[in-house]
Amino acid sequence: MGPVIGITSYVETASFTVWQDTRAALLPYSYVEQVVRAGGQPVLLPPAGSPAGLAGRLDGLILAGGGDIDPARYGAEPHERSGYVRKFRDEAEFALLAAALDAGLPFLGICRGLQVLNVALGGSLHQHLPDLVGHTDHCPGPGRFGHLPVTPVPGTRLAKVLGEEPVAVAHYHHQAVDRLAPGLTVTATAADGTIEAVESTSGAFTMAVQWHPEAAEEHALFEALVQAC
Repeated sequence: MGPVIGITSYVETASFTVWQDTRAALLPYSYVEQVVRAGGQPVLLPPAGSPAGLAGRLDGLILAGGGDIDPARYGAEPHERSGYVRKFRDEAEFALLAAALDAGLPFLGICRGLQVLNVALGGSLHQHLPDLVGHTDHCPGPGRFGHLPVTPVPGTRLAKVLGEEPVAVAHYHHQAVDRLAPGLTVTATAADGTIEAVESTSGAFTMAVQWHPEAAEEHALFEALVQAC
């Protein structure tokens, strides 16, 4: 068995097989497939109980995508377009992330996962990116990915994984980093200036991207996480 990679999950109302409108802990299966392909053993982590206590039992952690973080966590009033806030998920994931960072676990944040990392370390978010950049290409519509290039910053861990040339990736985010947290450095941006990836300045494997590598079969980031484990 490969390294055990915990992946956080949603809790939402869903329909499957004979069950309709059932409250479920769920995750797009592409996350699972990417971890398995990279040689890891995925374990789903619902925001229930005390998941922070699992940090010592995992070899690596992925904070997955999801709804918006409660803006109160970075001292802001809610924007009218902030949505799908799940305070119970915030509580579980912020505690889990703190434990994972303390334990030195290799970490990959995806979309919401980048935002949790930035806010947890003292940063803030733009609550509705179109207000800032004047377009909706980062999130064209419900269930539709945008495909914009991002440019890795030379010399960063991300650039070593993806190269230094612009690369088109799958976007689905209407929020983004505003104030960058201490201890993080920007590792990729979009042409409109949006921060699209960050990593820790400490040297630990702590990476996060604002896009969705699991949705576009972008394998390199998952392989880098498993190798770091």
